[in-house]
This record gives sequence, C-alpha cells and structure tokens, in this order.
Amino acid sequence: MTRVVVELPGRPYPVLVGQGALEELPRLVRELGAPAAAVVSDRLVAEHWSEAVVAGLTGLGVPATLHVVEAGEQAKSLAEFGRVIEFLEDSRIDRAGVVVALGGGRVGDLAGFAAASWLRGVRLLQVPTTLLAMVDSSVGGKTGVNTARTKNSVGAFWQPAAVVADLATLATLPEDEYLAAFGEVVKYAVSMDGGLAARLRAEAPALLARSPVALEEVVSRCVELKAAVVVADERESGPRQLLNYGHTVAHALEAASGYAAVHGRAVAQGLRAASRIARRLRLCGEELEEAQEALLRAFGLPGPLPAVSPAQVLAAVPRDKKSRGGAVRWVLPRELGRAQVGVAVPDAVVAQVVEELFGPASVHAG
Repeated sequence: MTRVVVELPGRPYPVLVGQGALEELPRLVRELGAPAAAVVSDRLVAEHWSEAVVAGLTGLGVPATLHVVEAGEQAKSLAEFGRVIEFLEDSRIDRAGVVVALGGGRVGDLAGFAAASWLRGVRLLQVPTTLLAMVDSSVGGKTGVNTARTKNSVGAFWQPAAVVADLATLATLPEDEYLAAFGEVVKYAVSMDGGLAARLRAEAPALLARSPVALEEVVSRCVELKAAVVVADERESGPRQLLNYGHTVAHALEAASGYAAVHGRAVAQGLRAASRIARRLRLCGEELEEAQEALLRAFGLPGPLPAVSPAQVLAAVPRDKKSRGGAVRWVLPRELGRAQVGVAVPDAVVAQVVEELFGPASVHAG
C-alpha cells in the first residue's frame, strides 16, 4: 500500500492507496477520537461496500449510521444537501464526530460540503470508490453542489482528515465509468508530468485490465501531483488553476448538456479543445497535440458525448470559475508535462475550435 501525505502547513493528512485499504478506515477513525460517524453513500456503492464500512466502524467502537443518496449528478443539488444536513442532525453528529464520504466524486463533493457546513465544520474522511475520485476530487478539499446552470458553484474548501482509496472497490465500477476517468489522468500527464505520460503509454494494457500494481503506481502519482499543487495554492488563487487544464470546455459541455456528459469524457474533449487553441496561438507544436490524442485514444476517449451545439457550448464558456471580470483565463499546454495558466484567448479562436469539435462535421469520438 502506498501512503502519500498532503503536507498542508499545520494540518497534513494521509492518502492511502492500495488493494485492501478499506481495512485501515476503522483504525483511522478511532485514532481521530471520534465518538460517532455518519456515512454518506449513493445507492449503487452502498449495495457493495456500506455494510462492511459501517460494521467495521461499529466493531471498533465507533457507532456509524448510513445515509444513501441516489446515484447521478442530480445528487449534487441544494435539495440533497439539505437532506444530508438533516441526516447529520438526526445522527447527533457533534464537532468531535466524522463524516465518511463513501462513493465517487459526487458523493465526496456533497458529503464534503455538508461536513464543512454542519456546526461550521466537522471532520471528513474521503473514501473514493471510483478511479476519477481517487485521482482527483477526493484530494484537495474542494466540495460543493451544482445550481441549475453552473457546476460546483456553491461549496467550500474543506480538507479531509484522511483519504482511503481502496483499489478493490474499482472491481464493481462499470467499464465506461472506469475508462472515462483516464481523461483526468491524461490531464495530469500532459500538463504536469511527461514521465506519467510515458508510463501511461507503456502500461496501457495493464491499466485497461485493471491491474492493481499498475493502478497503484498511476493513482499514487496523480495524488502526488495534485498534493504538490494544493499545498502551494490551497484556495486556487494562482498555481492551482493548473489542475483545471481541459476543464473550461469540459464544464461548458456539461452545463450545455444539462450535466448529461460524463465528466471524464467531457474533460477529454476539453483537453482536445485546449491543445488546439494552444497550437493556433503557437504556444505548443503539433507533436504535443498528437501525443495527447494518442494517450486519449489508448483509453477510448473522448468517446460518446451528448449532442450539443457549438452555440450552447460557447454560451456556457464565460461561466467558467477562472473567469475574471467576464474574461475567461485559459490553462493551455506548452510542452508534454508543462502547461501555462491565465492565458487570454481571442473569442474568434475559441469559436473556431468549438465549431470544429461540436459542429455538424465533428466526430465526437475523435
């Protein structure tokens, strides 16, 4: 098992990655001195994993109760947030208690926001059960829910006390959801680590077969990369925006589709948009775009996407959270393993690329 520490000043926390990591969860909760735990999960994950988690906590003397939300992006709503708060109140979770987010990124975002809000903040343990959540949303402290028009627009920064990523939980993850997560993995490789790109090329067959050895290496490396950025810029005032490579168009696609787009596939399409924009601005060469395309193709990305028009995507782009004064600031690649934040892009260039990727002549699967 790999242990990565997010070295935030005064409040570091561990991220455990490996097969069987869930066995460490009760010990971690007990070491926190929590008198009780509130477990939040979604229906599909709860069917497989909640019984063991609740029993493990209770067996070690930490009474645990379970709240189950519906699967899907609709769970990340203000209405569902209110129901989780009611659950924490009914469970009598006080400031010494803990919230355990058991599930994918949606559950982590929802339960994390509830933990940040209940009694002005109770401790949170992230237990990601999807590859996407393991490499991205479970680490770094971003929590929140969606409004009808904007993704993740209501929330808080609330760092977990620990993250437990058990690779065994990926055995129950549907193939489409598993593959889509590599959109985020490729993001790290192209924007931050050329060595990870080489590893993805070499180990693609093992990763496609869900090899625990290959996965532990890749997930741990992604966590290390994200941890370094979070420590340098916890509140996303500057360098942390690097983690949003590909996300400007990804979030626009998600909003334009009514959140029907799978996040990892949307990110993959967003990566393609960003590299095309960068090439037109002469910030990178054609070889980088080709290398990124090869990595995405190795994992079947971007794959099927909802039918949206270029106009719908362009209308959603200005709502990007990196916008300042109504102007979008882009994260664009410079070379394999390095990207630049805060780039202003002419509207005409954005429109041209969006038309190429979402217009009638486009092939969304790439």
